[in-house]
Parts: sequence; C-alpha cells; structure tokens
Amino acid sequence: MLKNTYIHIPNIGATTELKIWKCGIRGWEDYLKNHNMIKLPRTKNRILLSGVEESIEQLSSGNHIYFARRIPTNLQWRAYRHFEEKTAYVDIETTGLSSQYDRITMIGIYNGKETRTYIRGIDLDEAPAELGKYQQLITFNGARFDLPFIEREFPGTINHIHVDLLYPLKKIGYSGGLKKIESLLGMRRSDETSGITGFDAVRLWNRYERGNSEALETLIKYNTEDVVNLEKIIQMTHPRMIECELKRIEK
Repeated sequence: MLKNTYIHIPNIGATTELKIWKCGIRGWEDYLKNHNMIKLPRTKNRILLSGVEESIEQLSSGNHIYFARRIPTNLQWRAYRHFEEKTAYVDIETTGLSSQYDRITMIGIYNGKETRTYIRGIDLDEAPAELGKYQQLITFNGARFDLPFIEREFPGTINHIHVDLLYPLKKIGYSGGLKKIESLLGMRRSDETSGITGFDAVRLWNRYERGNSEALETLIKYNTEDVVNLEKIIQMTHPRMIECELKRIEK
C-alpha cells in the first residue's frame, strides 16, 4: 500500500491521491509511465513526478525516516509490509496516565521472534538501544500514550514509522480498547492475565515495589501478551485495512 501512497508528497492531498487511484494507476512505477493520463495542473504534476521519483529512491535505500516524517500518523500503517522485517511491537506500563507526572515502569518490545522486557530499577535505560534496532513501531494508542512517555523519559529515541493500530482498526469497524478488540477477533488471554486492566497493572507495580516479586512476574506476562498480540492483530487485519482503502475507488 505504501507504493500507492501520494499524500506524503508536499501539496498533495487526499483528493488528488484518490484521483490518481481512480485512473487505474497501481503504484509509483505505474504513475511514472502513465502520469499524463491524469488531468492535473502542470505545477501539481511536476510536484508529483518529483515526489514519486524521490519516494522510489528513499524506499530503495530503506530510509524509513523519510516516510515517518511525511506520512500522516493515521496512515502510516500503509508502510507496514515494506518495513516488516525491521518492526518492533511496543507496549509500556506506567505509574499513571500522565506523561508529565507519571513514570514508565516497564517497556515490552517484541520483534516477532522474542520479547524483551525492560524494567525500571533494573534495565529500563537499555530500552532505547533496543528500539534503535528497528525502523517501524507497532502500538495501540501509542501516539497519545506510549510514545509521549518514551520521548519524555528518553528524548530523541523515536524516529520510527509508527503504526498506531487504534486508528486503522477503528476505520474498519473495531473500536474500543485493546482487550475488547482482541475478543472481537477471537483472541484469548491466558488464565493468569485474563481480566487484568491497565489500572490493575499499576497496582501490580505498586505491589512489586512493596516487595512482592510474584506481582512483577504477573505484570511481565501481562505486558508480554500485549506486545505479542499486537503482531497477531495487524496480521489478521492488515488485508482489511487495504481493502477498505481500495473500496474508496469504487465509490
């Protein structure tokens, strides 16, 4: 879907992008060959040509930052498949909801093969180095929650393509919190973590700080299921996200 994206090019909006799609053009290379069939002002056509050529070059070189800075947050899911091999699924636990006053207690990072959990007071400061190995982050509500917390604690850490699943999932009919969406998709949590909420996660951390090591183990398992399930969710729903965009052409 990334190669069918034009909205990241300066002065190109959703209306022009849709117009290109409706002409039957299915990708940047196709656009370069057939751009004359699209009736656009000459200036806009020049901008598009230059932008498409640059996009092809930047994708070929694997420059994720180029796309991270230009594609609107709610549409960065379009880049998912192109950077899938350099993707981390991320979820944090905190002492509360305010990135200004509360603290990160735990950062879970899953790369599709293994999960690493970074814990305050143990190894939390190592999380930015791990995040730096990836080009794309997948979160749920991360634009408003996880990433502001991470940036406040570790400034300059985030320069990734960021797929916040909250937005594309809502667009294809899945609204509500992560646990509700998991249930709608037929996913089940383990007996040990089933029913635990974000508020419970805060309580588990507080119990750990008072000396309860089992509370920390439960919190780690809860966080691990969060990040592992993010991969399952996007794998299950990404085709529908694409389908939803393509249906706009038919209208």
